Amino acid sequence: MTKVRRVRRAFAAAAPGEAAPATLGLFEYLLPPADWARLPAPVRRRFSRHVDGTHTAVYAGEVVSTELTPAGRVLGQLARLVGAPLPLSAGRRVAACVVVSGDSARRQRWTRIYCRPGRTPQVIHSTKCFSGPTGLEECVGGGIGMRLRLSVERRALVFRSAGFFLRLGRLSIPLPSWLTPGAIEVEHREERGGRFSFSLRVIHPWFGVVVRQTAFFEERLAPAAPAVTEA
Repeated sequence: MTKVRRVRRAFAAAAPGEAAPATLGLFEYLLPPADWARLPAPVRRRFSRHVDGTHTAVYAGEVVSTELTPAGRVLGQLARLVGAPLPLSAGRRVAACVVVSGDSARRQRWTRIYCRPGRTPQVIHSTKCFSGPTGLEECVGGGIGMRLRLSVERRALVFRSAGFFLRLGRLSIPLPSWLTPGAIEVEHREERGGRFSFSLRVIHPWFGVVVRQTAFFEERLAPAAPAVTEA
């Protein structure tokens, strides 16, 4: 069974009035059951977290290393046109925070905040959608998105880009490779002491690895939003 069919069957299996499974995280449906089971329990729990309009997941930590080649710096600046989703500066350790919420059964909103001492923090907004030919897409500003494939490698959850597109309404137009930053890889790995690491690599087809970033996070409790009652 393909990943997309597994996601669709998960939605179809929900009983009338029951919460759609994507609000609990559909990530496990994008992997073979044996691969999902190989992930450490905290990782499985993290990517099965209930997020919606009243429940959010909050992760706080710090970026410990950011390396940018000259090409990586240029790509980061060009990406400002679509919401600055790539690192803008290299070097120093900075505080960081990630907030995940849901606005529908098939979508999660991710907000990443990176402090920049003496400057305005870099804030990255993206939406993960459980749709498309790979079962998972992530969109940033300007209708730009990338399709993602998941794998489990050395007990880490790995996201790899599988093509970029421009979304115009219901139409998705594939982007040629020369209009993209290259291949993007993100690794989520459980570490000691209740922390997890987030490692980003951007591999350009002409310039090789142009961006490397490593950050460590731990979970923070987020209070549920109060219910709104009509007067």
